[in-house]
Amino acid sequence: MSKETVFNYETLVHAVAGSAGSIFAMTIFYPLDTIRFRLQCKLEDNNEKGLNTFQVFWKILRNEGVEALYRGLKPVLLSLGASNFVYFYAFHGLKSIQKNSTTTDLKLGIIAGIINVLVTAPLWVVNSRLKIEEQKYYTGLLDGLVHIANTEGLAALWSGVGSSLVLVSNPAIQFAVYEALKRQIPAKSASAFFLMGALAKAVATMATYPIQLAQSRQRNGKNRMNTLVLLYALLKRKGPRALFSGLEAKLYQTVLTAALMFVTYEKIVRFVFIIFLRSHRKKLSV
Repeated sequence: MSKETVFNYETLVHAVAGSAGSIFAMTIFYPLDTIRFRLQCKLEDNNEKGLNTFQVFWKILRNEGVEALYRGLKPVLLSLGASNFVYFYAFHGLKSIQKNSTTTDLKLGIIAGIINVLVTAPLWVVNSRLKIEEQKYYTGLLDGLVHIANTEGLAALWSGVGSSLVLVSNPAIQFAVYEALKRQIPAKSASAFFLMGALAKAVATMATYPIQLAQSRQRNGKNRMNTLVLLYALLKRKGPRALFSGLEAKLYQTVLTAALMFVTYEKIVRFVFIIFLRSHRKKLSV
């Protein structure tokens, strides 16, 4: 398997596996993402103020039904699959022509994150709108993209892109920690990958959470402030705790989803490479 260029078979395998793993993991833990978004974007809603993750879960289930917990699932999965394909392809493609080190992983993670943000930001803007409220004008990604562009302008599709670019530090930290753990712990079991993925995502989430909060509120379309002004306004009006609204749900959602994603990703990559090696050996033996 050649590692001489960014465009190679191995990079494609990593991209497909990362995309598939993220879709599977998000499908399992999607209700936590719905709760996280409610807590981040409805700080002014007194009905949900002060509620924890499980209280919001039961409130939604009781008042809105099971379907509310899965509102917007399909476009999220499509966007997540595309986003992770771009990120994994960029990260592993660049990594294939670089020497392995934690510093290198962090640098490449930032570059891959920037590429991913610029390409997929419009998809996440539409997802945020679909998740937070019932839409009368669009129900999916394509019609959402067209409607927002026509009614609010193309720039609206990149709402929150400033915070998103700052947040490329999140996956960069996550991948740097994960790859460092893999180099130090030569584990091959699903439980080991799960724990390493969970730890890596927990570190990245806690380090960047206030920016994620700002991003969610910007993407919702109800706040045009830039990231720093928005965070300062929240801090002044609500106090330091407001900067971490929804953190509990975010940790549940991102840590569990990332951990399961890494397990699925590693298993798919190993399975494909084993099949490839077997096929390659058969060709050599003929």
